[in-house]
Amino acid sequence: MKKNFLIILSLIALTIFFEGCSTPIPVQQERSIASDRVIKRLEANRRKIKNFAATGSIYIKTTEIEATSSFQVELKKPDSVRVSFFGPFGIDLASALITPKNFEFYDAINNTLYKGSLKAGTMKQILKVEMSFDELVDFITGSVNLTDKLSRDANLVEPTDYTYKLSYVNSEKQLTENIFVKVEELQIMQYQKIDSKGKSLFDTKFSGFEKYDNVPFPKKINVTDSANDQKINVEYRTINLNKEIGKLKIEIPEDAKIIIL
Repeated sequence: MKKNFLIILSLIALTIFFEGCSTPIPVQQERSIASDRVIKRLEANRRKIKNFAATGSIYIKTTEIEATSSFQVELKKPDSVRVSFFGPFGIDLASALITPKNFEFYDAINNTLYKGSLKAGTMKQILKVEMSFDELVDFITGSVNLTDKLSRDANLVEPTDYTYKLSYVNSEKQLTENIFVKVEELQIMQYQKIDSKGKSLFDTKFSGFEKYDNVPFPKKINVTDSANDQKINVEYRTINLNKEIGKLKIEIPEDAKIIIL
């Protein structure tokens, strides 16, 4: 009996010894993810957004302006966005109707309508921020366009405390894009563009997520666009996702002055 007991103790000791000497699995390997699958699911969520309407507040800081305003935005993909800005006590300040080709911007204070073709620099004139139509749509909807990453794996997948950092290196443009993702919730928490010297060119943070139409949506969006020297913060109060929206247009008084840009 004593002999059998000693044999059992020896086996236990050997098991503990070999477990201690075995190579541990790296934390990163344990928590590794298939970045292509995550990106496809995130992009699928982005594409689920067809119609969007919301109210909230917006803060803009550029070299030319620093202002905060209440605003209302309506979006019908793929081709129309209407934004209205309000001052204290709900006073109408301005309204804009923007498509990939054309725009109308009504300055209610001066009763003046600006209209014309959407081209480089136009968005800066009417909304005071530098971005393309597609960038405006993604900004409004708290999204990151991941189309160009659907057919490639991330160059680096690095776990952080609560998220994964997916890094994509663009050698041609000499920049790295970092996407911080809560994988289980399918939430993009942060999106960065960094140049080859490690300088931040663009940094967007998303927070305050709630689900609308089964899509996680951030109610707070904070953009630091160092490349264009501008900051934009949005905090939504109300959100309606994929509800029916009629034809988007802005009401222009008959006596409004019209300027073609």
